[in-house]
Amino acid sequence: MISEVLSKRKERFERLKRIRKQGENQGLISCPECKKESDKAEIKAIGKVCPHCGYHFPMTPAERIRFLEDEKSFREMDSELVSADPLLFEGYGKKLQELKDKTKHKEAVVCGIMKMEELPVAIAVMDSRFMMGSMGTVVGEKIARLAEYAGRKKYPLLIFSASGGARMQEGLFSLMQMAKTSAAIEQFKENGGFYLSVLTNPTTGGVSASFANLGDIILAEPGALICFAGPRVIEQTIGEKLPEGFQRAEFLEEHGMVDAVVKRGDMKKILTTLLKMHSDIGKKLQ
Repeated sequence: MISEVLSKRKERFERLKRIRKQGENQGLISCPECKKESDKAEIKAIGKVCPHCGYHFPMTPAERIRFLEDEKSFREMDSELVSADPLLFEGYGKKLQELKDKTKHKEAVVCGIMKMEELPVAIAVMDSRFMMGSMGTVVGEKIARLAEYAGRKKYPLLIFSASGGARMQEGLFSLMQMAKTSAAIEQFKENGGFYLSVLTNPTTGGVSASFANLGDIILAEPGALICFAGPRVIEQTIGEKLPEGFQRAEFLEEHGMVDAVVKRGDMKKILTTLLKMHSDIGKKLQ
C-alpha cells in the first residue's frame, strides 16, 4: 500500500517536472502563486512581476541593479573577497564552489556604487540563490566595508535584503557578523548617513535581526516574509495558530514595523524621491 502511494507521488512529480520543462523550453514561466503561465520576456520587461496576480519573482543582484541604476553606472566593490571554511564543515567548500559556478558571484551579496537619476548611492543586493542569501563572514565584511565607504564619501546607503539568516556552516563566526554590521550601520548613521533598507522575500534570521531592520526608512516588497523565526517554528513553540498573513510585509506595515510596502514597478521612483529629499536636506544643513 505504502509503496503504491509513493510510486504514484513519484509519477506525479515526474509529470510536473516534464510540464515545467516543456513550458521553459517554450519561453514560459509558471507563477508559484496563481499557477498561471506567462511569457518570460514579458515578465522580465515588467520587473519580474506576475501580470496576473502581482507576485514578485526573485531578482538576481544583476537584475536588481539594472532595474534601478542610471545606465551602466554601477561599479562593484570587494568582489574578490571569498569565504574560508573556519569550522572545516563537511561539504561546505564544495558547496561554495558549486554556487560560485552557478551564480557567477563569489558570495551572497553584491556591493558597489551606482547612480540613480544622477545621485550617487552605495548599494548592496543580497542573492537568495547563494546559500539562501545566508550571512557568513564575507557577507558581513562586505556590508560593513560598504557602510564605512559610504560614510567617508557622504553617500546614502541602500541595501536590498533577501536572506535565510546566519550561515550555520560558519557557526559563531557567522553570528559575529550581526554585531559587526549593526555597529558599522549605526556609526554610519551617527555621522549623518542616510540608510534606506528594502526587505524582499525572504528576510529572516540573523539578517532580519541586524542590519536589515536598522534603516532610517524601511521599505518592503509585497508579500515578503520578514521575521526572525519562521511562522511554523513559532506555532510549534507556542502551540497556537498565528494570525492570517502574520510576518508578511503587509502585516508588518499595518503594525508599524515597516514604513511602506512598495510594488517593484514603483520602487525606483520612491527610492529616488527619498534620496532627493535627503540630498536637499543635506544641502540646507551645510
